[in-house]
Amino acid sequence: MSENSAAPGTPPATATAPGPQPEPIRFFGTTWVDHDGGYGLRRAGVAVGSLAAAVAACFVLRFAYEGLEIADVGGIVGMLVIAMFSICSAIAFRKTWEGFGARPGDPSREDALRGLKSIGFIGSLLAYFVRSLTEAPGEKLRRTEYERARAQFEKRRSTRTGNPAARKASGRKRPKRG
Repeated sequence: MSENSAAPGTPPATATAPGPQPEPIRFFGTTWVDHDGGYGLRRAGVAVGSLAAAVAACFVLRFAYEGLEIADVGGIVGMLVIAMFSICSAIAFRKTWEGFGARPGDPSREDALRGLKSIGFIGSLLAYFVRSLTEAPGEKLRRTEYERARAQFEKRRSTRTGNPAARKASGRKRPKRG
């Protein structure tokens, strides 16, 4: 888990507790842990912002397509542009959605898909919009990891009993080295 658990504007409520700290989520900090600090407003803001950005991006792409029509490049080029943005947006949506549920298995593959995901940025924005309707994007994954780390910490902490030096003085003598 992250050492720096507080994002700007987020109260460090869990930073004082011993053990693993929650990993901050973009736009949410660590408010996802207890759903405090304006969590609901942040979720609504992410939903509205990502949808507005996707709509604005569609208008920009429409103007670019109209520019292709004005340039009279031909119907095949226009169809290829539409197909490229549609396919890249679908792949970006899927990869972004999968990223909310599991860490990427192969970082080099994710790096190879970075360009494709940037072309299909509308799909990523729509994935953020849809996910933010139910939770903070990536909250389920981070909550699972955080709870697992807390359980392991508590298990390790509860199995320790007392001072190890006091156990040595309990009457057992260690054999001398020769």
